[in-house]
Amino acid sequence: RFARLRMEKRHNYVRKTAELATQFYINPATSQPNVSGLILAGSADFKTELSQSELFDPRLQAKILNVVDVSYGGENGFNQAIELSAEILSNVKFIQEKKLIGKYFEEISQDTGKYVFGVDDTLKALEMGAVETLIVWENLDINRYELKNNATGEIVIKHLGKDQENDQSNFHDAETNAELEVIEKMPLLEWFANEYKRFGCTLEFVTNKSQEGSQFCRGFGGIGGLLRYQLDMRTFDELSDSEVYEDSD
Repeated sequence: RFARLRMEKRHNYVRKTAELATQFYINPATSQPNVSGLILAGSADFKTELSQSELFDPRLQAKILNVVDVSYGGENGFNQAIELSAEILSNVKFIQEKKLIGKYFEEISQDTGKYVFGVDDTLKALEMGAVETLIVWENLDINRYELKNNATGEIVIKHLGKDQENDQSNFHDAETNAELEVIEKMPLLEWFANEYKRFGCTLEFVTNKSQEGSQFCRGFGGIGGLLRYQLDMRTFDELSDSEVYEDSD
């Protein structure tokens, strides 16, 4: 009797898991999977039973890339499953992100001079055509402002975060205190997406969900680049933080 009850509970658990998988991984609008692949992981044989069950949606069964044994539960088990499936997941964004930022950190640790970080230095390197790979956090919260000094006709480009946007001095001329007119405001992410090809580089958006991605966002401001050649950004310290040019109108 107890064995039968245990089997019923197991069957119900398989059914519930299969239903949740369909709910999460099948797009109701297209009736197709919204994932490129699935990894089933666990410490017992439940994962195998699920993968072979008639209750498991056949559209998702076709997406199973790997079934792996892990020694832990929770986040540790999740990370172990990723490591064990690293080769299979080589084309998945999470692994690509770890590899890309790992290469970036390697350039920094070896002090090759073939890296750049921060908004100002990255934009200077872009203008020089030195950036090979532009790396940007997908939630970078910085806006690009095109401001006009109506008294002089000068156009000023500024890149401001939330705190800087609340500082009204950023919208006034430093010398005359004249108010600067906002000609255009655009998320810097959008500007990069529109303009990166003009600089001859590739654009990679990263998350802060991997350990490497989190470190890149916290420690380097979520923006940087791998350079084609060695560049000492300290030699450009005398350049203005803002781009200024005369209005031709």
